[in-house]
Amino acid sequence: MNMTPKTILITAGDPLGIGPEVTVKALKDPRVRRAGKAVVIGEPTSLKQAGFTEDLARLVALEIPGPLPAHAQPDASAGRVSFQAVKLGIKWALEKNLPLVTAPINKQSWAKARVPFTGHTEVLRTMAQANGLMMFISGNVRCALVTEHFAIADLPHILTKNLICTRAKTFYNALQQLGIKKPKIAVCALNPHAGDNGQFGSEEKTRILPALRALAKEKILLEGPFPCDSLWQAHARGQFDGILCMYHDQALLPLKLAAHEPIVHITAGLPFLRVSPTHGTAFDIAGKNQADPSSMISAILTAAHFIR
Repeated sequence: MNMTPKTILITAGDPLGIGPEVTVKALKDPRVRRAGKAVVIGEPTSLKQAGFTEDLARLVALEIPGPLPAHAQPDASAGRVSFQAVKLGIKWALEKNLPLVTAPINKQSWAKARVPFTGHTEVLRTMAQANGLMMFISGNVRCALVTEHFAIADLPHILTKNLICTRAKTFYNALQQLGIKKPKIAVCALNPHAGDNGQFGSEEKTRILPALRALAKEKILLEGPFPCDSLWQAHARGQFDGILCMYHDQALLPLKLAAHEPIVHITAGLPFLRVSPTHGTAFDIAGKNQADPSSMISAILTAAHFIR
């Protein structure tokens, strides 16, 4: 298939979820239509039921044997076809250096289909052979994670100087790709009150500060570590271009409170750009024309911004 450098690849997600609906609604948005040429990879029946037509984008149809269930639910066939779409999307993104926007898949459906991955992140890292960074954007609010889906009790063992340095460099480069020449990044402490001189933990002194000193030698200047609560207030007031957070809820909870625009998830540090909306398959409203496409629209526009 002929693709130009301005092509945006889109996987339509689980055909029983809201992925096809938000994909079609996003493709109808005038801003998306002006942003670039889209190639949609997915199961054709669900997309056409959501209103897809050939004038919206080129469709790479992945057929499945037999009909899908009448009700939205975890399903092996749906999981298999959504996984095939993701694999093909990653393959083309790698081969042609194109951005990839992924509508939500259902992890239970992948498990039923015996897919050997739990979700997008694992497939991306395996196929791209790169350890991507989880990054989130909502307007001028931007944050990234040093650690992802781990128990709080495991963080002191997982959080290392080298890991902080690696994540910080990837975050810094990603912000530069967004057009911020010298990103001003602040770093969250792990412990309350940034450890309060070791009274509430030593990770700030033994892990985070050594990482910041090592980064400074490479001319990457980060500020902190700061207590999470006051840092998020400062970021919301525009004092920083981004926040590097030590663990999942340190980022996601305040982000959802601070965000005034749709939140977009970026996997930075891959050989290509991967962007996704931050909602799931929402089986409860699938097929009811109730899904809000704003996060999907923002994801596609973010991909287009990186192309420019």
